[in-house]
Amino acid sequence: MHDRTSNDYDVVVVGAGPSGASTAYWLAERGHRVLVVEKKRFPRDKTCGDGLTPRAVRQLHDMGLAEPLEQFQRFDGLRANAHDISIEMRWPDHPDFPPYGYVVRRHDLDDMVAGNAVKAGATLWPATEAIAPLVEGGLVTGAVVKRKDDGTTVPVRARYVVVADGANSRFGRALGTARNRSYPLGMAIRGYFRSPRHDDPWIESHLDIRDRDGNHLPGYGWIFPLGDGTVNVGVGLLSTFSGWKNINTSHLMAAFCDTAPAYWGISAETATGPPTGGRLPTGASVQPRVGPTYLVVGDAAGCVNPFNGEGISLAYETGRLAADAVDLALLTGDGLALQTYSQRLDEVYGLYFKVARAFVKAIGNPAVMRELTRVGMHSRTLMEWVLRIMANLLRPDELGPAEAVYRAVAALVALAPAV
Repeated sequence: MHDRTSNDYDVVVVGAGPSGASTAYWLAERGHRVLVVEKKRFPRDKTCGDGLTPRAVRQLHDMGLAEPLEQFQRFDGLRANAHDISIEMRWPDHPDFPPYGYVVRRHDLDDMVAGNAVKAGATLWPATEAIAPLVEGGLVTGAVVKRKDDGTTVPVRARYVVVADGANSRFGRALGTARNRSYPLGMAIRGYFRSPRHDDPWIESHLDIRDRDGNHLPGYGWIFPLGDGTVNVGVGLLSTFSGWKNINTSHLMAAFCDTAPAYWGISAETATGPPTGGRLPTGASVQPRVGPTYLVVGDAAGCVNPFNGEGISLAYETGRLAADAVDLALLTGDGLALQTYSQRLDEVYGLYFKVARAFVKAIGNPAVMRELTRVGMHSRTLMEWVLRIMANLLRPDELGPAEAVYRAVAALVALAPAV
């Protein structure tokens, strides 16, 4: 274990959220000297839906966290609501992923995963912000970090740097990363409410949200039971919706809470605090994600599911893929090995993100969204397909049929009337 006065590491990871903690765990587990700098002090809250899909659970299990996860609220599938119809769908059987998920507050989850990286041998400096890349001879050789406890700044050197500082990624922008603005941007707001259904075994999604007068509203709503007396309630919106910049998400949230099913008991009186929100780049929309001595992971790389705004599973997965590439570079002494990270991202997510971008473009037209949900809610088979595609849970033998579905979605986009 490195002490706090040393500033020479194999890898510096900027940010200890899901992607940074995953990267740090897998590198430390392989014996590399890893420093993670995190501007906040754990435990800390984070605006999120708090849902862990089977893909996320698989990654947490692989990091040795199966047992501590069991204390949290487990759910077996999704209850989809639209057009006065409700369908309960279990997670599909899959050779690689468990048929269940969890709902865990980020306050607890991120603390647990970062602590696990430390147990594996990583060094964590909390309340320490990476304020600028350290550049020497034209290459990124570490970070200048500021310790919030005493206000001092110190350079920290490393062979490689992993950028994992979230959706706003100041550190990434300082290296020249930028979002491709043709890709959809997500916007979400969420709050916590006391609820008699806090231990419901389903997470709930509302695909057809309306105001009190019955007018259709853009976006979708969710209610995720936490098992601790509360539920996470939120609404999400994509930039493909016409006029999205003029939409007040607080009003959207209030409208959803007013019209959510009464059995949840959601009201201003049961809110535990004000809602919080933020914007998310989606579909791996941030480039470049690889430099000569650095990689960009998780939300900082725009690796968020455009279908539903879910980013935790992708954060864990991209962190692990980044660790594989950095490990190879360290073992071979060849920095070109970092390029394998970009190749693996394309292999794992390329087709998936392509169809997701096409689909969210289609549903940006409210008339298309209404028609798709109306047709879909009358077919359990179709909705189960949609669940598998949206959560990226297709089995290997389903990829052929899936590509046909993708082509159908692309054709639908081409036929959709202009908004």
